[in-house]
Amino acid sequence: MKTPIVLALAALAAAALPAHARSVVVNQALTEKEVLAAQQGWCKALVDISTTGARNGQPAAKALAEQVIDSAYGYQMGAVLFKPTLTTNPQTFRTTRAGALAYFVGGDAAFPQDTGFALKGWTGCKVENAGLFLAGDSATTMGKVHLTNRDGQTTTVDKTWKFVKDDAGALRIVAHHSSLEYAAR
Repeated sequence: MKTPIVLALAALAAAALPAHARSVVVNQALTEKEVLAAQQGWCKALVDISTTGARNGQPAAKALAEQVIDSAYGYQMGAVLFKPTLTTNPQTFRTTRAGALAYFVGGDAAFPQDTGFALKGWTGCKVENAGLFLAGDSATTMGKVHLTNRDGQTTTVDKTWKFVKDDAGALRIVAHHSSLEYAAR
């Protein structure tokens, strides 16, 4: 007698599956392809800002840098944990959009030591990941970024990025640590 009841319950459960399959699914999981594209986009943006600055001056580079920061970083979500390559105490960390903008293009009296990292004549940028850690809705990368200037000289920095998706599904940098390679004496 119990078998028909069990079969009836199983049939009801199976009939409910298609209704459940039509429910809204939100998946903020990041893919390796998205993260690699974001890194390449960052490199392209750095070179574009540098080129714009050389051709059209700092105000044009600043306007482009503002667009890049607004589209690549998560400042609209809150503080970004940004430690740029060439910063010193007491302004080592740039948790605000204004601090990031000053680092990239200078010209802000509140950050008098900033001369504009993105205005250094960069013509090339290549990411070489040592590792990429995907964890559902976030990804962390660590590796080298090789920057080439207009004279063909290469500067290599150690870089760690953390990416998340915003509410619209756009990838955002929420942590960015960069430093020059250690040179033993």
